[in-house]
Amino acid sequence: MDHATHGTATTNRPTGPALTKLAISATLHCLTGCAIGEVLGMVIGTALGWTDLQTVALAVGLAFLFGYAFTIGPVMRSGLTLRAAIPVALAADTISITVMEIVDNGIMLLVPGAMEAGLDSALFWGALAFALFVAFVVTVPVNRHLIGRGKGHAVVHAMH
Repeated sequence: MDHATHGTATTNRPTGPALTKLAISATLHCLTGCAIGEVLGMVIGTALGWTDLQTVALAVGLAFLFGYAFTIGPVMRSGLTLRAAIPVALAADTISITVMEIVDNGIMLLVPGAMEAGLDSALFWGALAFALFVAFVVTVPVNRHLIGRGKGHAVVHAMH
């Protein structure tokens, strides 16, 4: 993609449909890392019979770990050291992951019985899938706003 469409942190920021498309792409990227960490944390906590608080804490921690890792890897492949890539990932993903985690864990806690349902339960998996979907929908406009102002995921794209 060219910078006019893809955008940078300081010039040629995308607008309109190009901005929305970039926000959707950034949110899908974030969702991938968050979902891996979230699902892994929920599965581990549920399988071990942990409390809701313990399970959510593990899920959130793993979501941030995987979310940042999914940004750090490509940033390092662009030539930055790990030390330089970490602040880029933090700037690019922290707000997006935070919003996503608040929404998806909030939904999991609000769906009656979802956190107590076993791993073989349609309620558990259905609630988790629904929570991640709603988190995606809520986070797209957040990322659109950030990218439009040269922040969030736009920091990564400024490196192109």
